[in-house]
Amino acid sequence: MTTAGEPPPPPALDAFVDLVGARAWGDRLAAIEQAVALGQRQGQAALRRHAVEVTIERMRRRSLRDPDAAERRMATVAAGAVRTHRTLSRNGRERLRAALRAGLQTGSTLMPMLHLLRTASLQRERGFEVQFAGFEDGAPFDLLLSRHGVEAELACDMVSAEDGRDLHRAAWVRLLDRIDPDLQTWLAAHPGRYLLKLMLPNGLREGGEQDGLAALHQRIRTLLEGSRRADHDEAAVLRLDPLMLAGAQADELGLMSSLRREFGHEAHLAVTASGRGVFVLAARAGRENEVAGAIKRRMAAVAPVRFTGTRPGILAMFVEDTDRLEWRHLRERLELEGEARQFLTLPQARGVVAVTCVSRIELFGTDGPDAAPGGELCFRNPAHPAARTAALAPAVLSTV
Repeated sequence: MTTAGEPPPPPALDAFVDLVGARAWGDRLAAIEQAVALGQRQGQAALRRHAVEVTIERMRRRSLRDPDAAERRMATVAAGAVRTHRTLSRNGRERLRAALRAGLQTGSTLMPMLHLLRTASLQRERGFEVQFAGFEDGAPFDLLLSRHGVEAELACDMVSAEDGRDLHRAAWVRLLDRIDPDLQTWLAAHPGRYLLKLMLPNGLREGGEQDGLAALHQRIRTLLEGSRRADHDEAAVLRLDPLMLAGAQADELGLMSSLRREFGHEAHLAVTASGRGVFVLAARAGRENEVAGAIKRRMAAVAPVRFTGTRPGILAMFVEDTDRLEWRHLRERLELEGEARQFLTLPQARGVVAVTCVSRIELFGTDGPDAAPGGELCFRNPAHPAARTAALAPAVLSTV
């Protein structure tokens, strides 16, 4: 048996790959390799997005000799999927396998499944009996919790922080990989330190009619080739200035922290260096991010269809595509709490006794000030009849 903090042995992870299917697993690894090859920053983003698959494969191949706490958590939860699969009925096993395979499809990840398995484990630790009702019975909710004769339905769902941004991070890294060769060439001809500030009133997204990446790339190239200082219209405002830094700020760590203080947590920042030349890009959308608002909208959309209405409902949200700085800001500025409590006053939340929110930081077991105490944020609905039921308290008591 695997002890706490000890990663599962490779055979347990081999069993996970057998569960999802060797072909599906191989296709996913090949897709990750292709994404990594697209460019330096896109490759780094792909590795972060698919950290679970990469970690499992490295452990299977024994090429990860000293996994950290997050990597051990990824592998342990994956091995837990195999144990869960063995406890289910035939129909339940098929539904679980289908969910895992769906997570390996293009555009998806295994994170929603890890969120579900980790949530089940967390509730067991709190003294609840947990049944995978979604797998076993095809219920609209995922888990049936019971404690001291009281039952509650728990539904796991995911929302991307990108839904609350006009300037998408995925589009930003694509732009950086496209523009980097141009910046390298320009710095070779213009040694020095420069700052290009981009204000994008309409934001920047990938795909569809609003994909303005190619046009923005061309505008930056034109600005540099024409030795111009500024360019602006209703779609973008570009301004190129010397980068003024004190000596202690010249190194990368000092530079990034200084830029973050100047431009704020919502700014998209990037540094390109060539010899002694440094080129900084700093971009912002035309309006502030509304990540917490996007979470509320998602909860309002799914709550009416995920519960039966016969038991108290707990909505467990996983917030994807956020980072430490943003996650901490959402908590400390009470933006997430404010939107969650507003949601609980809506008619759509009538059957919801509590909502919880986690990010990758909590899922991977990271400690420190960036993680929510107790492993999740929880907001209880004081208007729900079961809000003060003692048996449900460990799952519904507000953490803030």
